[in-house]
Amino acid sequence: MASLDRVKVLVLGDSGVGKSSLVHLICQNQVLGNPSWTVGCSVDVRVQDYKEGTPEEKTFYIELWDVGGSVGSASSIKSTRAVFYNSVNGIILVHDLTNKKSSQNLYRWSMEALNKDSSPTGVIVSNGDYDREQFVESTVPLLLIGTKFDQIPENKRSDVLTRTAFLSEDFNAEEINLDCTNPRYFAAGTSNAVKLSRFFDKVIEKRYFTRDSGQIPGFTDRKRFNFKSLHYD
Repeated sequence: MASLDRVKVLVLGDSGVGKSSLVHLICQNQVLGNPSWTVGCSVDVRVQDYKEGTPEEKTFYIELWDVGGSVGSASSIKSTRAVFYNSVNGIILVHDLTNKKSSQNLYRWSMEALNKDSSPTGVIVSNGDYDREQFVESTVPLLLIGTKFDQIPENKRSDVLTRTAFLSEDFNAEEINLDCTNPRYFAAGTSNAVKLSRFFDKVIEKRYFTRDSGQIPGFTDRKRFNFKSLHYD
């Protein structure tokens, strides 16, 4: 097992959105009993069968790097986090479905990782234009996961899912919405399990089976997109 090839996937999002619980559920298929704040970065590993059930099937390690901190951290902390952003093959963006701010901050989290040599500033959505095309052009696969789905009142779920659909479109990523305290959301054969496996296969394919390694690149010829148009208010 030690000789397996591996890929590195960042897990990014605000403190308290449930990243550690999510990573534990993905890697251990168990609910994390007593989640605590992540200091620095915590790494867990999942075994992934790439193209399972086909002649091309091969087993890989998926390293999930759960990065702690908040998007508004001081520049010194951002500089420390930048160490974790090297040689990244994929990114999972995690937000709390009951907290709009955590959804809005995903733009800054992604830009901090994709442009690790710069420090994003400004207030998301209400104060600034962001480059939508960089997510479309990025060779680094992205996956959007919303947590605490069980805490959304029934009469609010339609509005929340509409917002997540906007996010998914902007990041050019599939979306998964779940409750990290319930393993059934990733049960074998469910749409969420299929999306997760498809994402990991895409990360592996871009890292090992395409000419472009799929690691964090720079971006050129950018177009601007004003996120004020998103319906967050």
